[in-house]
Amino acid sequence: MALNAESGAAAKSQEFVADICLILEGTYPYVRGGVSSWVHQIISGLPEFTFALLFIGDKASNYGSLHYSLPKNVISLTQIFLIPEEDSPEPRQKEGDPKAYLAIKKLHSHFREFTSPDLDKILEDVMRHLYELQSIDLSSFLYSRASWNFITENYDKFSSENSFLDYFWTIRAMHGPLFSLISSIAKAPKARVYHSISTGYAGLFGVMLYTLFHRPFMLTEHGIYTKERKIDLAQIDWINEVTDLYSSSLNKDFSYLRQLWIRFFESMGRLTYQTAKPILAITEGNRQRQIMDGAQPDNVSVIANGVNLKRFMHLRERPHDPPPIIGFIGRVVPIKDVKTFIRAMRSICTHIPAAQAWIIGGEEEDPKYAQECRDLIASLDLKDQIIYKGFCNVAEVMAEIGVIVLSSISEGLPLVILEAYASGLPVIATDVGSCRELIEGGSDADKALGLSGAVVPIAAAEALADEVVKILSNSEKWEATRTAAMRRVDTYFNQDLLFEKYRSLYQTVLSSSWQA
Repeated sequence: MALNAESGAAAKSQEFVADICLILEGTYPYVRGGVSSWVHQIISGLPEFTFALLFIGDKASNYGSLHYSLPKNVISLTQIFLIPEEDSPEPRQKEGDPKAYLAIKKLHSHFREFTSPDLDKILEDVMRHLYELQSIDLSSFLYSRASWNFITENYDKFSSENSFLDYFWTIRAMHGPLFSLISSIAKAPKARVYHSISTGYAGLFGVMLYTLFHRPFMLTEHGIYTKERKIDLAQIDWINEVTDLYSSSLNKDFSYLRQLWIRFFESMGRLTYQTAKPILAITEGNRQRQIMDGAQPDNVSVIANGVNLKRFMHLRERPHDPPPIIGFIGRVVPIKDVKTFIRAMRSICTHIPAAQAWIIGGEEEDPKYAQECRDLIASLDLKDQIIYKGFCNVAEVMAEIGVIVLSSISEGLPLVILEAYASGLPVIATDVGSCRELIEGGSDADKALGLSGAVVPIAAAEALADEVVKILSNSEKWEATRTAAMRRVDTYFNQDLLFEKYRSLYQTVLSSSWQA
């Protein structure tokens, strides 16, 4: 599926430097969180492989210094930013290349119908026009007659009931970052394998590199990117709310333009699923979602997260009575639903006056939401009961905590649950991702270990408070749940198993046996 082997692009691709290039969107090494911790864990635990990091962010100004010290087997770090700091190209009328837009039209048709058996050929043709021939660049997309005809034709065919201006600026906002990716291909690290840690723009860039250079391309998803973007889109307020009464393929609570954005992310996800080989999920539930979204079942497998048990083993010996400290470990962002946790604390403190909550994580990712959380704390008169700890050494703070709480509205397989279990702590979590499986058990043998906490509905502050009170007010229940937690993590989530599986997988992919 490679393009002309004599082309400069293909020739460059043969000069391999790293074993694996990790394609990272908005995570490691500039942003803390569960995915970033996992990336650092994998790199550090597999020193026999060399890694190149390709970081994709929105604007350069949004990222500062590294939050991680890079392991010695990281040989390069490349940055790509989707939104240029400078203005758009100077307006200049162009004719554009109709053949190039015809190629893109075929790709769009595939996105809508998913019936084309010739996806490889379609991608080759699109990438030939975008990268090799450069018959479509940002200037052509913004100002050419061919581009205008393409946009207006699609508007008339699919969106004529809606505002053309809203449609036009939405299409422009969607496609601008794609040209940033195209223009950055020459910067991509040379590697024997490309490994994206999400779909989205990272997955799409992996598809581009695979199409151009024909190197193995694999995907690991922690959360489901498309689902998380849908949650984000439900909360933003800059999209014009015009309901599309003619659309039935998506939730009718979404306006047409929100649906357009969701289709955009769904298309990138499906394209990644149809190109990457192999695809990894961290839970069986996520694997089933990937298959539902377009991945082939025999190409998707599960490798669960793992935790360094030795790091936490010394924390397991604890007093018989649980300390009345509730730990929330995570970023202060909407998807973690910190506000529900704060509201739950109002009720918890009514039943356990000595209770205290520690919020352990950063606030810099979404300052507006972080301030809203602080305002809520003040309005509920909880300033003395809820303490912000910022980023801490998890192994140190776990020693003083009685129970860990996750109030998220979306998760994959949360590393914080495994770290709590390894420390000898029960967990109360919302019913998202793999949380129920982690707390109640997956297989029959796993379930036989017992409950290691409790599962509550999303955004149910009172239910969350009730379960916290039940565990912290009953020493026997606390002891039983934490015993089940330790047994579960010891049996199923030792990081040595994670390293063994990825070591074997990388060796297989590097041997090219996964190539089409």
